[in-house]
Amino acid sequence: MVSVDSGSIGKAIRHEQSLGRYIDFCKLAFNRSVDLSKLNIVIDCANGATYHIAQDVFSELGANITIINDQPDGFNINLDCGATDTKHLQQVVVDNKADLGIAFDGDGDRLMMVTANGKLVDGDELVFIIAKAWHEQGRLTNDTVVGTKMTNLGARHGYRDLNIDFIEADVGDRFVMEQMQASGSILGGEGSGHIICLNQTTSGDAIIAALQVLEVIVKSGKTLGELKSEMEKYPQVLINVKTQEKIDLDQHDDLKKKQHEVEQALGDEGRVLIRASGTEPLIRVMVEGKDLSLVQKSAEQLAEVLGS
Repeated sequence: MVSVDSGSIGKAIRHEQSLGRYIDFCKLAFNRSVDLSKLNIVIDCANGATYHIAQDVFSELGANITIINDQPDGFNINLDCGATDTKHLQQVVVDNKADLGIAFDGDGDRLMMVTANGKLVDGDELVFIIAKAWHEQGRLTNDTVVGTKMTNLGARHGYRDLNIDFIEADVGDRFVMEQMQASGSILGGEGSGHIICLNQTTSGDAIIAALQVLEVIVKSGKTLGELKSEMEKYPQVLINVKTQEKIDLDQHDDLKKKQHEVEQALGDEGRVLIRASGTEPLIRVMVEGKDLSLVQKSAEQLAEVLGS
């Protein structure tokens, strides 16, 4: 075995100024003429990457903030908190009579928000809020938004009504980014809360995305709840069907027949997405539409065909 002097390999250097520089970067992404001082905000840091940064960014921009889940211990990241579990935040917002809540995930690239009455505002709705405002202001490059196969049909119809082009990418923020770069668009995201604002940053950043929503709230004079209501979110039912072996969906004649029947019943007010999981022996059946009872029935019928 060859002995190597550790000093010849290299040294780790802590960059003490990096936090301060990132905080300044976030603040520069915000229109400083917008006054946040009248907003009372609860921020859930998910005991993760934003636990120290978020407080500095939002308080220095003038917002009145209450921070929760900002005590990471190496084990509690995303534990019953943050963008992946907003129940705690929803309750705190209501209890504190706050104007809204902001939830980040552990690594700070996913965003969910909560209205004053505790209603969740997911990634599809947040992207729609930003897109509508930027479109009206002439700031939405190419009048195009990128989402995924899972983007709610209500958002798609909302973009159509606003004459905003919608591009569907595969599920995953890297695929959203690929389509954004290919189309020259500056806004994209997923219902899970990954939101990319390419006019502000080169990757998904939940703090940057949250600041864009806050700017819309202040400039519009509307509450987050009012902005949420401007997009009709269609009911969605997802059923995971366990499989013993790989199923060729393209060659499953019974499934194709049933899917055709379901799509005929749903018409323009619903859609079906059936796809195999990339990590588990599952077929994911997703149906969404305006009529929840029809959506539920349709998803169950498709799952039954796959399970038979």
